[in-house]
Amino acid sequence: MKTVGIICEYNPFHLGHQKQIDLIRAKYGKDTAVICLMSGNFVQRGEPAIFHKSLRSRAAVLAGADLVLELPVTCSLSSAEGFARGGVEILGKFCDFLCFGCETGDVESLMATAKALLSEELKPLLRSQLDKGLSFPAARAAALEALGMDAQILRRPNDILAVEYCKAIFSTGTPMKPFPIVREGNYHAETPDAENPSATALRRWILTQENWQSYVPETVREVFDNAPVHTVEAAERAVLMKLRTMTDREFEALPYGSEGLWRKFMHASRRESSIAAITAATKSKRYTATRIDRMLLCAFLGITEECLSSPAPYVRALAFNDTGRLALKQAREHLQVINAGETVDHPYYQLERRCADLYALTRLDSVDPPGDEEKQRVFYHKEKL
Repeated sequence: MKTVGIICEYNPFHLGHQKQIDLIRAKYGKDTAVICLMSGNFVQRGEPAIFHKSLRSRAAVLAGADLVLELPVTCSLSSAEGFARGGVEILGKFCDFLCFGCETGDVESLMATAKALLSEELKPLLRSQLDKGLSFPAARAAALEALGMDAQILRRPNDILAVEYCKAIFSTGTPMKPFPIVREGNYHAETPDAENPSATALRRWILTQENWQSYVPETVREVFDNAPVHTVEAAERAVLMKLRTMTDREFEALPYGSEGLWRKFMHASRRESSIAAITAATKSKRYTATRIDRMLLCAFLGITEECLSSPAPYVRALAFNDTGRLALKQAREHLQVINAGETVDHPYYQLERRCADLYALTRLDSVDPPGDEEKQRVFYHKEKL
């Protein structure tokens, strides 16, 4: 049985995600196991997931995925590089291929760019560009051009993450092979494309109560019907309370605060009256709003730089079908996998519990009670004969 991994967020699961699963089966056969490593209740852009992880994982299995594992929150809230590496380190232990969408779709170009970014020659060029005050993404693209390579690949959002996946495959030495597919549609579109909607557009429509259901597979629409919606703004007062009671040392310990950024963020948190104003006062040409959003969310969740850089001791199984049950058995031969709702005597479990309880505060229409992490159960979908 071939196994193909997908590192994902499914925020929310939509027609484009369904197409990716269908393309995997078309290439590798119907008996291929599709393994999704999905962010839990917080996602890489520094926001709570719009729907709970239990609903998003259920939707993925109903739409054709075989097994959904939870990407540890310390990976989910990392930079693109950390997000990709964390996912590859987990899936690379038992998957044959890693499938991801990108604008280029050319595996040779992606791998060549990944090799260049890992080369020793790039480091002084990158440092030179950073010293000019450029943001890291802009500086890296400029450094790549200085090596005589086309840097356009680093200016397209899905290509950037695709290159990070290839870098992680190289640096971890996993035998897992990349399987890029062309992602059609506009990643930043405000209106969803009929066949290739962007999750960004769907989230916007969900919040404005537009008719977004037609952009998700029919098999999963019921899962999301009347589902509670989550945003960081819903928990704004709780976030501000956390920021206003943090010490200087706690700000200094946050991730993404190097080169004095933590101090600028701290002063903004003690001066401004909203999350948006704090982000606006902290971001700059060099430091993007997404970086600030991740720093802010880590502050709210109590995640330090040391915590973020520490490997999670296990991953959780969220949902599976009969094929996924076999894949789960294979995965457990290579890493520790526990079920949703299972308690563990480890500091990382305390972090999971805290994240779950604080996610409950981000619900728009009400506040959920604490204790959600212990109440979760694995979703099992029995396949039709």
